[in-house]
Amino acid sequence: MAFINTIPEEQASDDVRRMYEENRKPEGYIPNYVLAFSHRPEVMSAWGNLLNVIKSKMDPRRYELVTLAAARTLRHSYCMLAHSLVLSEQFYTPEQLIRIATNYRTADLAPADVAIMAYAEKVVRDATAITQADIDELKQHGYSDDEIFDITTAATVRCFFSKTLDALGVEPDEAYLALDEELHQTLAIGRPIAGQNTTRHRSPESE
Repeated sequence: MAFINTIPEEQASDDVRRMYEENRKPEGYIPNYVLAFSHRPEVMSAWGNLLNVIKSKMDPRRYELVTLAAARTLRHSYCMLAHSLVLSEQFYTPEQLIRIATNYRTADLAPADVAIMAYAEKVVRDATAITQADIDELKQHGYSDDEIFDITTAATVRCFFSKTLDALGVEPDEAYLALDEELHQTLAIGRPIAGQNTTRHRSPESE
């Protein structure tokens, strides 16, 4: 599940136990990403607070698309699965989601949506490559300066979270195997889902 030992529930301090209970899934299990923060629950708390502030001013669908683009570029299975699930439950059919996750440029998204996903992808790949022209293009699609700031921070904070989990060897929860096979195989582009027998490592298509 991870390269480091995590703290079992029966050995958890008050802070860790509280973190576990606050994040326990309705099915009764504690997500693997939460267990990974068991040695530093205060970091998990700070991460949650930062994320909530960033999300508070963003359109939910926009936030999820930006996060998906960032996770895809990072080849991070966990966030691909988690945020795709939100998109499929609230905004898109599974078929549409597979198209978006595979190649958002050819998925019949609005040009403004393609623009923010392309921008998020570029930020994650090499933020020093961003120029005024990239910002001007977003403005041409109707995004304001404060919206561009939100889009940027939504992409950059994903680097912290995704890289932390991948560096520690944290696998997506086994519960994701219950998704449609084509869907979870499309989304698990980095580390395999816990319990998987095989891994299909695929880099995002060149676009």
